[in-house]
Amino acid sequence: MNKALFAGAAAVAALAIFFAYSQFNTLDFSAPQLPDLTGITTPVSTDNRDGLADDAFKIGKVSTVEAADQELTLPDLYERTERSVVQVSSSDPGEGSRLGTGFVYDDNGHIVTNHHVAEGADDLNVTFVDGTIYSATVIGDDPYTDLSVLYVKDVPKEKLAPLPLADSTKVRVGESVAAIGNPFGLSSSMTSGIISGAGRLIPSQEGGALQFFIPDIIQTDAPINPGNSGGPLLNTRGQVVGINTAIRSSTGAFEGIGFAVPSNTIAKIVPTLIEKGDFKHPWVGISGTDMTPALARALGIEDEPRGVLVVEVVQGSPADKAGIREGNRDTRVDGRDINLGGDIMLEVDGNPVRKLDDILVYLQREKTVGDTLDVTILRDGQLKNVEILLEARPAQQQQQASP
Repeated sequence: MNKALFAGAAAVAALAIFFAYSQFNTLDFSAPQLPDLTGITTPVSTDNRDGLADDAFKIGKVSTVEAADQELTLPDLYERTERSVVQVSSSDPGEGSRLGTGFVYDDNGHIVTNHHVAEGADDLNVTFVDGTIYSATVIGDDPYTDLSVLYVKDVPKEKLAPLPLADSTKVRVGESVAAIGNPFGLSSSMTSGIISGAGRLIPSQEGGALQFFIPDIIQTDAPINPGNSGGPLLNTRGQVVGINTAIRSSTGAFEGIGFAVPSNTIAKIVPTLIEKGDFKHPWVGISGTDMTPALARALGIEDEPRGVLVVEVVQGSPADKAGIREGNRDTRVDGRDINLGGDIMLEVDGNPVRKLDDILVYLQREKTVGDTLDVTILRDGQLKNVEILLEARPAQQQQQASP
């Protein structure tokens, strides 16, 4: 059985997801058995921050390029935003040549790109639209949302034109968008399309004993190809609605579906990456599956099926400490083996839970480490409220070393 940790055993289509930069990474949707994570905490890596002046960790003025007061034509949109988009490249002998995109976040030299663009590179360069090239340092990184922040010092402020962030909760399917980036090394290229879906779920690139997912993803049919990763997905007012991250493909080339991490995720996480170097994500520590009519029948539930059935609980996780119950009997339902007998999560903080995605999105948007999550569960036919104290996701390297 495929497992994911709130993350959860989400219903993700069996397709190839490629992170859209010059070195393709195909993700395996399977995950190993749940380990014992008692006592494990997330370490903070500050290696890349050593030796930099304190100013590197201060947020400058953001969004100095204000949103247009009306919709722009594509040529006007390109002219308004092109100088805010940069090429991110590396020729590290150990990693091979790589190419991606980024965009200016503030006027203090901070560039936002994807984790998978910057990961492991020691000699990153940032090239502006006028051809000038500057060395960059990764000062903040979050593999769980595929975001990295680069710091480029000595760049004249007049060259730094931060892009404004939109409220990604207001994007609508069918809305026109454009992507600017460096597909196949073709610098400052624009493609256009629409938002073709919202609220998608894709796996994070962080590997290890647990598989987490990135929720609230924006789907677009604007062509995105290798080299576009880290570039902005823009609405017609010149605002960033997301950062282009991955494509659905059987070949590695664009086939009509691209994915972008939403701007509200950027707005929540990037400031912390600048100031602290990493972001601690709250987690629950369960494996679950959405309720279906067949599951409800198997459990003897006569009401309309809703909520998330807890299949497995990670030992030592917040859910375990709160007393959430996992399944205790394997049963064949809907053609698959499911461990029944666990709690059914119906609400979180008073918000109805229709499917696992609802909990993932709520945690991403509303919760931080140290918050409590008030969960309404159905247990043995009775409603019960359980408070879960949210902790930081455990580090993958420690997970691998755990028993």
